[in-house]
Amino acid sequence: MPSSPRIDLNADLGEAFGAWDMGADAEILPFVTSINVACGFHAGDPRVIERTIAAARRAGVAVGAHPGHLDLRGFGRRTIVVEPGEIEADVVYQVGAVSAFAREGGGRLVHVKPHGALYNQAARDESLARAIARGVARVDPRLILVGLASSEPMRRAAEAAGLRYAAEAFCDRAYNKDGTLRSRSERGSVIADTAAAAAQAVGIVRDGVIATEGAQVPVRVDTLCLHGDTPQAAEIARAVRAALEAAGVAVRPLDR
Repeated sequence: MPSSPRIDLNADLGEAFGAWDMGADAEILPFVTSINVACGFHAGDPRVIERTIAAARRAGVAVGAHPGHLDLRGFGRRTIVVEPGEIEADVVYQVGAVSAFAREGGGRLVHVKPHGALYNQAARDESLARAIARGVARVDPRLILVGLASSEPMRRAAEAAGLRYAAEAFCDRAYNKDGTLRSRSERGSVIADTAAAAAQAVGIVRDGVIATEGAQVPVRVDTLCLHGDTPQAAEIARAVRAALEAAGVAVRPLDR
């Protein structure tokens, strides 16, 4: 491990909608350094976005937008085939809305991370990745684009759009040997055990991703994600933060 490793720790929050609550946002916020706020297409609504950003501001946590497919019923996790120009406009619409709330009180949006199926599709599809990156740059070229650490299409798309790229890995998801995420339809794809998630977080910073098959994927990672909608999310957040700090890892937002 490098002498002074550092990592951002992010969580997907703001996923409630109307009268329906989701996630342990208040319990997770003290342990993360960045959040990805649902933009209303797959989850969230204007009031939820507003409240989530206000809570992040009070906690001193950096704010990012989490745009996804227009798929409330499927929570944005269903693969949808969309023309790149439509995705670009969807990204502008969603990121622009969250950015407007983030600018209140002198704040700003720091990063953009695609959600769910859109994230996984863009990791493989360069035309889709480039559409997302173009949409992000149209809102604000200072924004950081977050994507899967093993994804060359996302990395190249960010570079082509003039955006900084932040490579991401997951504390609470299992990996395939090529560095992609194991499908949620497969058993064991989500890591619910707090100790296992914490150990995976430290292992990623130290050695890279370890696939379920035992293969090591030596990727450089800028940010680690944990999901806010899992039943153990708050406990995982606490355990991951404690494990990283115990291992001498400085946990800092992407822009600091």
